[in-house]
Amino acid sequence: MSFQRNIARNSSTASGYAEKRMQSYDYFPDIPNFALFSLSFVSFCLSLHESNIRTMQKYNVMLAAASMLLVGASCASHYQLASVDRSRLLIDRRYDATPDAAAATFIMPYRHEVDSVMRPVVGRVACYMAAKRPESQLSNLLADILLWCGPRFNEKPDFAVYNMGGIRAALAEGDVTLGDIVDMAPFENKICFLTLSGTKVLELFGQIAHRGGEAVSHGVEMVITKDGKLVSAKINGEPVEPARSYRVATLDYVAQGNDQMEAFKTRTNMVSPQGAENNVRFLIVDYFKDQTAHGIVVAPKVEGRIVVE
Repeated sequence: MSFQRNIARNSSTASGYAEKRMQSYDYFPDIPNFALFSLSFVSFCLSLHESNIRTMQKYNVMLAAASMLLVGASCASHYQLASVDRSRLLIDRRYDATPDAAAATFIMPYRHEVDSVMRPVVGRVACYMAAKRPESQLSNLLADILLWCGPRFNEKPDFAVYNMGGIRAALAEGDVTLGDIVDMAPFENKICFLTLSGTKVLELFGQIAHRGGEAVSHGVEMVITKDGKLVSAKINGEPVEPARSYRVATLDYVAQGNDQMEAFKTRTNMVSPQGAENNVRFLIVDYFKDQTAHGIVVAPKVEGRIVVE
């Protein structure tokens, strides 16, 4: 006797295709317990028959029934993995060649409604930009936007950190739409400001070095090794001073010490505006609109914020 469980899981490949992986697990009950369960059940049946003959054996019936229930419960909770079978289904643009007409008709009114919201252009970028470690144009831009937001909240952060894991899409050259921003920053992250000691800033930069780089703002200069060690760190041209306090702009998710940046757990004086308008994606939109209003095409540079020696 066995029990089978099928699991389907979506994943993305390095080539950008989506895949669905099917896995089957075969479970077998623990044999000794199952045998004991069977014996107890037989004992119960015999006792039930004999109870019609001798009244005193009702107690045996009750005892056997209790034994059966207890052992049965034990049996039901003990399984052993016997085998794992898996297959891979590649889902790519081939499936777009013959779309389902009924599904397309059903989706059409919703598509128009979503497109009307997501298609407006909020700005322009000078070139294609994607996030990559240790440093990239897109990651530099997003960290700088956090720094740019400081005055709106009466803050003057010394530097900013934006996690690479929170950057979920690239930006193509040319127009940037609201939909592009939502794709790039889909999470409900809010901006926040906090204070770290210089000692903890160095610890943070060490953790960033260990991860091969994160998005840091203009003015940060880090030298790291190929194996993830921090060699040196400067902020606005000055070496990080262990005894000094630094004001940092980041995301509330990062401020909790996530993505292995645990130095943030020692934060103090945190300001974390929780209004929906403080969602990072809306702040990014505001930045692009501001640049457009000034006739600026956004063109961040890779400038040696994190250098691998």
